[in-house]
Amino acid sequence: MLERLETETFLTLAEELHFGRTAERLRITTGRVSQVIKALERRVGGLLFERTSRSVRLTPVGRQLADDLAPLVAGMEAALRRAADAGRGITGELRAAFLGEWTAPALLKAVGLFGERHPDCRVEVREVQLSNSRASLLDGSIDVLLASFPFDGMACGPALLRESRVLAVAAGHPLAGAERLSLEVLAEHPVVQYPEVTSVGFKRDRTPDHTPSGRPVPKGPVGGSFSEMLTLVAMGRGVLPVGEHSRQYYPRPDVAYVPLHDARPIERGLVWRESNTSERLREFVRAATDAAASSHPPAYRSDPPAASAGRLGP
Repeated sequence: MLERLETETFLTLAEELHFGRTAERLRITTGRVSQVIKALERRVGGLLFERTSRSVRLTPVGRQLADDLAPLVAGMEAALRRAADAGRGITGELRAAFLGEWTAPALLKAVGLFGERHPDCRVEVREVQLSNSRASLLDGSIDVLLASFPFDGMACGPALLRESRVLAVAAGHPLAGAERLSLEVLAEHPVVQYPEVTSVGFKRDRTPDHTPSGRPVPKGPVGGSFSEMLTLVAMGRGVLPVGEHSRQYYPRPDVAYVPLHDARPIERGLVWRESNTSERLREFVRAATDAAASSHPPAYRSDPPAASAGRLGP
């Protein structure tokens, strides 16, 4: 069994690859760092780091140990956080974020109700972008995110927001004057694609490969951001299924939004990393669900906020 100092020293040095910075972070001497690593290498029976006068590098054995230890340590820390939450009540700080301007009011209502219920826990609110939403959850920059479903690889709470889908087309496009459209029209026009950072599941939901009847959907150019995707639409490079709130938050004279009468609504809710689940986070999901239900009963779901497998997307 590794002692805590051994684990912390090894993983910190594996990250910093510098004895001085490791010692500074752990508030011990560089000599102590060296002693701990040498003792650990004796236990392992091989070198964990290659050391020269100019650099420190992990050996293959060291890399394997770091890859094996890191998730175990993260799991132990998460277990301790959950135990601390249960023992002390809901305190500390929660970092919540939104993706998409029109979701911010729903998140702020959740923050307000959560603050009333748990005044000893501070909530920090941030905005993330399509390009860094998933990375922010994975690296711990944020604890929970209000975003679109599906969001692959994450736990998710109940749907808090729903909106109908519309088709974004260039203002001069033949479809621009239609009262409503079917998803079948996607087989007849290239569809602008989301960037690579979005998951397969999200893309399948927003820009499907086939229409409901099975007709293939031609792929258009890829946009780097939602605004860039709408610009491609305005240029006549393709069409794009989006949520109806795009009319209000992305109004453009060169883009028309036409209702899609046979498309399922888009759902949005809270997503988070499963290993980061805590009593604090559960209470925030509960507050968000209650705040949404009381504000817009017809448009929100009142399911209990139990975590379920989620899916990636903005």
